Amino acid sequence: MAQNLKERCVYMDNNTENASPVVEEENKEYEVIGVCFKEHGKTYFFDPCGISCTSGDDVIVETARGTEYGFVSVGNKTVPEKEVILPLRPVIRIATAEDKEKYRQNKEKEKDAQEICLQKIKEYGLGMKLVDVEYTFDNSKLMFYFTADGRVDFRELVKDLASVFRTRIELRQIGIRDETKLIGGLGVCGLPFCCKKFLPDFVQVSIKMAKEQNLSLNSQKISGACGRLMCCLRYEHDFYEEELKKLPKQDSLVETKDGKGIVCEVSAVAGTVKVKFSDGESFSFRTYPAEEISVIAPPKKSMKQQKNDDDDESED
Repeated sequence: MAQNLKERCVYMDNNTENASPVVEEENKEYEVIGVCFKEHGKTYFFDPCGISCTSGDDVIVETARGTEYGFVSVGNKTVPEKEVILPLRPVIRIATAEDKEKYRQNKEKEKDAQEICLQKIKEYGLGMKLVDVEYTFDNSKLMFYFTADGRVDFRELVKDLASVFRTRIELRQIGIRDETKLIGGLGVCGLPFCCKKFLPDFVQVSIKMAKEQNLSLNSQKISGACGRLMCCLRYEHDFYEEELKKLPKQDSLVETKDGKGIVCEVSAVAGTVKVKFSDGESFSFRTYPAEEISVIAPPKKSMKQQKNDDDDESED
C-alpha cells in the first residue's frame, strides 16, 4: 500500500508572531486493483497486498459476503483516498487451477439449486419470480434473487431451503431493471442490452432528455424491455444540453433579416432555428443558422407548462 504522507505548515495569521502552525495532510494514495464479479459488472477496488495483477486475471478476494471469486478489470494502480471506500478488502491470491475448477462446480450447483427453489416456490404458492441463484465461492452463503409485485412472506421457504442446502440462505428482491440486466436480451436496435453488455451501473434518465433530442414521447418507443426509459437516452444528453444553450428556446420572439418571428423548432445537431412569420392572414416558415438571429423576448410559460417542465425533470 503506497501512502505518500507529505506535510506542510500553514500559518493562519502571518501578522502574529506567535501564530501556531497548522499541519495539513495531503490526500493519501492507495495501491489497488479493480475487481468485478460478473461480466461487465461494477468494479470494486481491493488491496492487492503485494500481488501483481493484470486485467483478465482471476483472483480470490475477501468481501463482506465472504470469500469470492472475481475477475480483474483494472490492474495494479495508485488512486487518491477519495476514490476508495475504506477499509480496503484484501486480495487473497491469484486463482489456481483448483480454484477455477471449484468455481465451475459452483456454477453447476447453482443450476441444481435453482430447480429446487422453483419447485419449493410452487409448493408454497408464493407470488414470486426466481431470476438468479448465486453461491459464494466458499459456499458459506446461497443467494436467490427474485422479483414480485409486492412484499412476499418467504420465511417458511427460507427454513425449507436451509434444511436442504445446509448453508446460510438469503432471498433478495430486485427491481425490473436488475432482472433485465441479469437475464439479458436484444434491444430495439438489434444489439444486446447496454446494461448487460457494458454498463456497470444504471444511468439516470428522464423524459426531458427525449424532448431535448426531438424524439417521440411515445413511451413504447423510448422504453426498453424493462419498461423503463432506455439508458441510451443519456449517451448524447451532454451534447444536446450544451448545444441547446447556444440556441433560442422554442416560442421565443426573435429578430431575423426578414423581420420578427416566433421560434417553432430548433435543431441542436444542425445548429439551425425554424422561425414562424405571420402577416395576420397567413403563416410562413423559414430556417436560419443560429448566429443569424437575435432573441428579442424569451417565451412566456403558462402554469401548465411550468408543471410539465417540473415533471420532465423527474428521473427514471
